[in-house]
Amino acid sequence: MTTPRPGLGVAMVLASAGLFAVNGTVSKLVLRAGLDAPQLTLLRAAGAVTGLLVLSLLLRPGARRLRATPGQLPLLIGYGLAGFFAVPMLYFVAISRLPVGIGLLFEYTAPLLVALWARFGQRHRVRPRLWAGLALSLVGLGCVAEVWGELKLDGLGVLAGLGAAVFLAAYYVLGAHGTARRDTLSLCTWAFGASAVAGLLTRAVTVGTGGWEPLTTDTDGGVPVALLCGYMVVLGSIAPYLLVAGAIRHLPATSVGILGMAEPVLASAVAWVVIGPGEALNTAQLTGGLLVLAGVALAETARVAPDRAAAPPAPDTVTVPPRAGRTSPRPARSGRGTAG
Repeated sequence: MTTPRPGLGVAMVLASAGLFAVNGTVSKLVLRAGLDAPQLTLLRAAGAVTGLLVLSLLLRPGARRLRATPGQLPLLIGYGLAGFFAVPMLYFVAISRLPVGIGLLFEYTAPLLVALWARFGQRHRVRPRLWAGLALSLVGLGCVAEVWGELKLDGLGVLAGLGAAVFLAAYYVLGAHGTARRDTLSLCTWAFGASAVAGLLTRAVTVGTGGWEPLTTDTDGGVPVALLCGYMVVLGSIAPYLLVAGAIRHLPATSVGILGMAEPVLASAVAWVVIGPGEALNTAQLTGGLLVLAGVALAETARVAPDRAAAPPAPDTVTVPPRAGRTSPRPARSGRGTAG
């Protein structure tokens, strides 16, 4: 059994947050080069499932880890469609119309939705701090959107960001049921596989809406688009997944979730440096972003584990990893800190 090393866990989470933060800017550059959100989702999923299949076959127990019973397929497919297809698709739409940091902030409200589902859908006890977290996040989002004046944010971008949050919350909830029976590698392989198939079907339905020629071009800065896509697959998906999977062996899920909130801060900074002033947040938006993150942190720690609640213990609890399409769930354990 691995001896927990909290310092190593913190370093792994922050490293994954850094890779994900850079990936936001990389994705936006690819979108600006001419690829659309469905194409980018398909490329990411197809590349990631290929890499994960190779890893699954090379590492013990090899192909056996990918076996699934008919009864497991609905969960695996639904999990992949929610977290690995719908979330990144909507996220790509959001960041194509909004600054990267703002798109992430809208998506980062997902833990609040999970906590509300736990309270009203599952009748779990929650600590009063949930309501403070909800209020802070709503005020923060209002500051980000600057609702006191003429709305400056793109409406479709905002809806896409909020839609990503809804599917991200669904991904978290699905991840709490049955996924403890599978290891991280096989779970992500199945999920990316479902996303790739959905991407191919979407591409077939929308044939002719966009070509692949941008893959052979360079960005305005002279970087090959194909190289950026390679980053998105290897360092923007596979590597950070493995880092978070390793981190949760050393840290509670709640700690991983809170540390992962460094991502939107880093993503905003990277986008501002690489893309330009258009990615910068003004004082009101920066304040709002901090309020959103504070509210999410309160929600992350508001759940009461079932064995300490008045209700009978449940077989599992909702464990919220930092980001869908970016992390993978761990086995839910009663009595451990649960995020969301």
